[in-house]
Amino acid sequence: MATYTPEQLERRNNSKWTLVQAVLAPVQFLMFIISFGLVIRYLVTGNGYAIANVTVLIKISLLWLITITGMIWEKEIFGHWFLAPQFFWEDVGNAVAMVMHNLYFLAQWLGWSERSVMLLMLLAYTSYLVNCTQFIMKGLQARKQREQEAMRPATVTQIKP
Repeated sequence: MATYTPEQLERRNNSKWTLVQAVLAPVQFLMFIISFGLVIRYLVTGNGYAIANVTVLIKISLLWLITITGMIWEKEIFGHWFLAPQFFWEDVGNAVAMVMHNLYFLAQWLGWSERSVMLLMLLAYTSYLVNCTQFIMKGLQARKQREQEAMRPATVTQIKP
C-alpha cells in the first residue's frame, strides 16, 4: 500500500508541520543518545543521577512535543488526529513509548529508588527505539514511493478535434 495518495503527498510537501517533524525528530534522537549515555553511566557508576534525571525530563518533553505536533500533522495530511490507517502501527508504537516514558512520573511519585527509575527509563528508551525504527522504515517507504512516482511518465490527455 502506498503511504500517500497524490493529494496527501501534496499536503505533506506543503505543510509547515512536515518541517517541524523533520527538525524535532533528530533533536529528540540526539537527546535520547545523551540521556541514554547518562542513564547508563549512572547505572554503572552510581554517579550523575541528577544530570541523568534532567535529561530524562528533557527527553520526555521532546517526546510530548513531537507527539502533539505529529498529531496536528497527521490531522492535516490524513484527516485523523491519531491512528490514521497509513500510520496506525507507528501511532500504536508511539502510544506505547508515551506510556513507558510517562511511567517515570508515577515511579517518582511512588518513591521508587533512583536505580529502579533509571532501569525503567532504559525500558522506556527501548520502546522509543522500536518506535523510532518504525518511523524510519515508514520514511524510507515514502521516499521510495516518491521516487517511483517521479520516474513515471506524465500522462498526456489527447484532445480529439
